[in-house]
Amino acid sequence: MLGRFGLEAKKFVALMPGAEFGPAKRWPSEAYAGLARDVMAKGLKVALFGSKNDADVTAQIAALAPGAVDLAGQTRLEDAIDLIAAARLAVSNDSGLMHVAAAVGTPIVAVYGSTSPQNTPPLAEHRELVWLGLSCSPCHKKICPLGHLNCLKTLEVAQVAAAVERLLEIPAAA
Repeated sequence: MLGRFGLEAKKFVALMPGAEFGPAKRWPSEAYAGLARDVMAKGLKVALFGSKNDADVTAQIAALAPGAVDLAGQTRLEDAIDLIAAARLAVSNDSGLMHVAAAVGTPIVAVYGSTSPQNTPPLAEHRELVWLGLSCSPCHKKICPLGHLNCLKTLEVAQVAAAVERLLEIPAAA
């Protein structure tokens, strides 16, 4: 699977930008693209994961971050699990794939918006939880009831990139 997609074990970062729950759990595509460009500038590849329902989001990110490998809808779940296990680390919204990364032992940066890291954290040894904790969050709504999505839109790429950097300092597991 790695060879099929031009990836090498522990030499890529898995980005999981989808969220079935709704847009209030999805960090903006532009932000994910900025993070992808930052990661690739460090010499690592980026692979975008998700179901075919996430393909529009991953396509936007891939267009804004040339070189990112878009796998949305191209793998079966069991293949995605294996590939995520081979990643150096993962970055995800509060989603099912976030928990998959934790379950297979991949260090995870978890981005929260309308939900709370206190309620649904990834159960991982190596994790970073990024959440602004605004007065309006967690609201646990699929669509922002205030219409602004500030819990995600004001979360800067630099904040998530700093969490990624901290996890990259951990020696890669074989």
